[in-house]
Amino acid sequence: MFCANHCSYADIPLMYVAVNVPFSFIGKSSLGKVPLFGYMYRTLHILVDRKSKDSKYQIMVESYKRIDQNESIVIFPEGTIGKHPPEMLEFKEGAFKMAIEKQIPIVPVTIPNNWLILRDDGKWLCQWKPYKAIVHEPIETTGMTSADILQLKTKTQNIIAQQLKLEHPTI
Repeated sequence: MFCANHCSYADIPLMYVAVNVPFSFIGKSSLGKVPLFGYMYRTLHILVDRKSKDSKYQIMVESYKRIDQNESIVIFPEGTIGKHPPEMLEFKEGAFKMAIEKQIPIVPVTIPNNWLILRDDGKWLCQWKPYKAIVHEPIETTGMTSADILQLKTKTQNIIAQQLKLEHPTI
């Protein structure tokens, strides 16, 4: 389970470079409507309809199926791009619940610069900055239970936040 901070639409293509194992994204269903990219995205990945209560259950079922087929899952646990990157939003619990239930490691990924490359301001203008992702050591979940979800979520978010502070000391 790869968990990365989410600060730009450029995060999605960067994860294709950073993660070198077969994986599926969990992402918002509206990405499936983007011309050309959307077809590929909705065909290969797991889409979330944030307005549907049934969608959360379907995400879990499909994610577990793919994990059982030795596929990794990539998720942005913030659920959306925050208004003040690189500040992160609070992580949602879904990824951590899945990792504990399936007893698979969480791999934190820090994306430090994409908010400078492609800002989420509706202008779609790119600026040249270093394009990088820091893939951290996996956090084992073996033996963890649902009582450990908050601890796992907090540890993952802290690892990413500490790396962001190293990359951008003024935040």
